[in-house]
Amino acid sequence: MEVPPDPILYRPNVAAILQRPDGRILIAERLNVAGAWQFPQGGVDQGESLDVALFRELEEEIGVTAALVAVKQQRGGYRYSFPKGRLKYGVYGGQEQTYYLCDYLGTDADIRLDAHHQEFRQVKWIKPEEFDLNWVPRFKKSVYRAVFADFFGIECK
Repeated sequence: MEVPPDPILYRPNVAAILQRPDGRILIAERLNVAGAWQFPQGGVDQGESLDVALFRELEEEIGVTAALVAVKQQRGGYRYSFPKGRLKYGVYGGQEQTYYLCDYLGTDADIRLDAHHQEFRQVKWIKPEEFDLNWVPRFKKSVYRAVFADFFGIECK
């Protein structure tokens, strides 16, 4: 009898879609991967609520404080597995993300990519329909497709 593989453990993760009043959303280019654009995101620490993780990640990654963000929507259950059996922290085979659509109340001057350990080279504001799935790795494409459909009612190409 063959033993089934262990089920994948998914690390809890939060992601922020910041939106300006003109409808444009913020995307950030990875520091070490030119042309790789994504939303600010990160793992939920042990004992931390999703909301607390969201605001911590925004402050750590782009220097934006909770006072500059108003949550409009929250949706969870977006999962992806890491490629080639890679494990994060030796146990997590993927991530389960909760996405937040937030009004951004600040200015571009409030965004500081070097607030902590810099992860992004630059940010830009785009219309949701301008997002290109080729900017994300293959293993994340289905999540981005679902997020753009769920939050904006559009099909990402």
